[in-house]
Amino acid sequence: MRAEPQVNGSLAARVDDAVGRLIESLLRGHHRRRLARNGWAAILDENPDAAVDAASSPMRGGNWVEILIDGKDAFAAMLLTIERAERSVHVAGWHAMPDFELTRGESASTLGRALAVAAGRARVRVLLWGGPQLPVIRPTRSDAREARDAFARIPGVSVALDTHEYLQHCHHEKLLVVDDEVAFVGGLDMTHLTADRWDTTGHEPREGLGWHDAAVRLSGPVVGDVATHFNARWAEVTEERLPTPKVPEPAGPHAAQFLRTVPERVYRFLPEGEFSILAEYRRALASAQHLIYLENQFLWAPEIVDILEDKLRRPPGPDFRMILVLPSKPTSGRDTTLGQLARLVQADLHQRLVAATLQPMAVDSPGTYVHAKVGIVDDSWLTIGSANLNAHSLFNDTEANVVFTDPDLVRSTRLRLWAEHLGTEEVTGDPTHIFDQQWVPVAREQLTRRRSGLPPTHRLCRLEGVSARRDLVLGGLIGLLVDG
Repeated sequence: MRAEPQVNGSLAARVDDAVGRLIESLLRGHHRRRLARNGWAAILDENPDAAVDAASSPMRGGNWVEILIDGKDAFAAMLLTIERAERSVHVAGWHAMPDFELTRGESASTLGRALAVAAGRARVRVLLWGGPQLPVIRPTRSDAREARDAFARIPGVSVALDTHEYLQHCHHEKLLVVDDEVAFVGGLDMTHLTADRWDTTGHEPREGLGWHDAAVRLSGPVVGDVATHFNARWAEVTEERLPTPKVPEPAGPHAAQFLRTVPERVYRFLPEGEFSILAEYRRALASAQHLIYLENQFLWAPEIVDILEDKLRRPPGPDFRMILVLPSKPTSGRDTTLGQLARLVQADLHQRLVAATLQPMAVDSPGTYVHAKVGIVDDSWLTIGSANLNAHSLFNDTEANVVFTDPDLVRSTRLRLWAEHLGTEEVTGDPTHIFDQQWVPVAREQLTRRRSGLPPTHRLCRLEGVSARRDLVLGGLIGLLVDG
């Protein structure tokens, strides 16, 4: 199935394509020169395997892993872990507020209440982004200061704002580390700013925007890498140097690797930066033989789309399929995402691609926002974290992801996500067959119903609209101006 067709023969279409390719070429060249200055150029080589050792943290065995899909389960697990803290609770986020309810209903409990209880026996530290230099997006610096002051009023809680960033870029990672033994990494901020992140896997219609997201709970040696990263950022911002975390004892059967985006010249502890999330995405996507499945808020980066385009033009085999789950109305960059998607539509000569979104199931509902940052390749590679597939996350914002390579863990996570989106209790069978018999017909039917003015009968819908590639101009050229 192909997404929205592009008219390729007109003069306007040819000019549009030429402008788009020019901008993409400028971006690629800019990023390559920038990474070359800092010793990272290899991750953009035609053979991404050359950068397999790009991460500062190695793949570590012996971890216990719990994949948490959507806010209800993720926030409940975070609350329970905070309540059990004995020595330390460390929170890092894009934004957070003490009044955010981690659980709802009769057992409702706020983040502030949980931290107050933990602070009675543990050191509690909260590290938030300080907000943009120009008040064009939220959280503004006023929002950030308000959050800082609210946390500071909780006895025993230390809070700091991190303003070490490039112009109009941010600290986007979402981390919780407890006792240097348990860590959460994912896409969920503990805030209701712009939207309430708490939602169920059923995504029932509600007054505000629904929210689809994911996180992972970790125990074992990889937690030492997450804790070390938090400590380094905290020391840079506050000058308080925390003890070096001990490597936790093995806790389970899974291998895991902690990955980061840290721009160069932002922190003294990593002057040349780290771009291991980009490196690992490129390596994994280039290796795909059967399936690429991506859930993401954005799809802007030519360095990622280049590989996806090549896979569609030259499929590795007859069973190769690609599924993209994206928001229908992202908070920014909609035309930029759809402009890149146009490349993939044009490349999908063998009908291997479906680009879908989660549509509203009620007339008065704004629907469910896809905020997850999940990548799955061939049921053998999985990443979950905070990084979007745009230049902000892959080059300019601080980000944190974790990678897993246990086939059973990867496959079970894919099946859970597909069951949620396809609206079934369980998904079984070959991924190619499920793609052909479920993803494509459902997504196509729902788009047809939408265009006919009929009410939806399924949450999954084919993503409508492919923008001109010249819409890359704004996002791309702003990136050239501000990202170093």
